[in-house]
Parts: sequence; C-alpha cells; structure tokens
Amino acid sequence: MSTQRPLTGIGTRLRHLLDLLEADLASAYPRLGLDDYRPRYSPVIRALVAHGPSTIGELAEAMRVTHSAASQTVAQLDRRGLVELSVGRDARQRVACLTERGRELLPVLDAEWEVAEAAMADLDAELSVPLSRLLTELEQALERRPYRERVAEAVRAVGPVGAGESVGAVGAVGAVGAVGAVGAVGADGAVGGVGSAGAVGGVGSVGVEESPGADEHSG
Repeated sequence: MSTQRPLTGIGTRLRHLLDLLEADLASAYPRLGLDDYRPRYSPVIRALVAHGPSTIGELAEAMRVTHSAASQTVAQLDRRGLVELSVGRDARQRVACLTERGRELLPVLDAEWEVAEAAMADLDAELSVPLSRLLTELEQALERRPYRERVAEAVRAVGPVGAGESVGAVGAVGAVGAVGAVGAVGADGAVGGVGSAGAVGGVGSVGVEESPGADEHSG
C-alpha cells in the first residue's frame, strides 16, 4: 500500500503564507496614508533610494529577483507615477528613477517599515526558530547546493516511472511545489533585509512573477 501523501507541497504552503503576510500588512496601509500601494513596491523604491537611477537589470540584481519580476513591478510603479522610465545608454535598456511623488512617500514608508518589523518580531517570538534566521539558513543552503541539484538526485533515486505507475507520480506534485517555492524564499530574504516583516511582505512578492494585468485585478 502506498504512503498517504499530503495534498499540498511546500511551495503551495509558502505561497499561502506569503499571501497572508502581504494581505495583512497591506490592510494597515490606509491608516498610514498609503493608497493604491502594494508591499511589493517597497523593495524597488528602497533600492532606488540606495543606488539612485537604475536599469531593470540592476534592480533585479540588487533585489535578487528575476529580470521579469523586477520589470513587472517597475511597470506598476510607473503607471502609478511613483517612478519614471527613460532610455539608457543602450536603446534596449530602461532606467528607472523616483519621481517627486515617489520621494514624498519615503517618510510614510519608513513608518511602514517600523510597523512591519514590530509585527514580525511579535510573530518570531511565538516560533521555535525565528523566521528570519530560518530564511537565512535556507538561502545559504541553496547557495551551497542549488535545489535543482537536489531534485536531479531525487529523480535519479526514484528512477523512470512507467505508464502503469503514472498514478503514483502524483507524489511528484509536492516536489514541483517545492521548486516553485525557491524563488519566493530567495526573494524574501533578498530584498528588504533579513529579519523584517517588510522584507517578507514586499520582497517575496517581487520574486513572484504575475501575468500581464494580474496586478490591476488583484487591487
């Protein structure tokens, strides 16, 4: 008899937790004076404050997310008038810089950061291992040995699956879910700085690519 497997993999659970953190952090935005704003915007704005005008590639590298994910978030900020885009030295490059409206938000974003850090400290106090420390350890483990190598080794250990065994292959869903989680976890630790809820709320999100127009429907 086959072992009963959970219905959701680690990737699904991590994305669910990220959704909870982001939604609850965003619920405080109206009281902070942030309208039409999402947690995923903060890492980009902070990167522009730290490094000045930057190409999409430079922002992606600074936040340790994909070029596509950074491009999507910058496009959303551009539509909201918080950043403006210009042509770089290469005609194919786009350089982002903060607008006056974006700079005016900085004091409010500092308050958001303090709120997020305080909330995360409260959550960490209830955990057996602080989430910030666990994320750091996970990033370091994946830097030492990427997840794709671990997946490849697991595939070799399982061996080929024949047509008659295709039902058993459902167990691989857990592994696929875990693969999807790597991007989210890497983004979490990368952008906002380890140990802050602002990082968990905004950065993880930056690492998750959306289909065109998805942001407008999600509000």
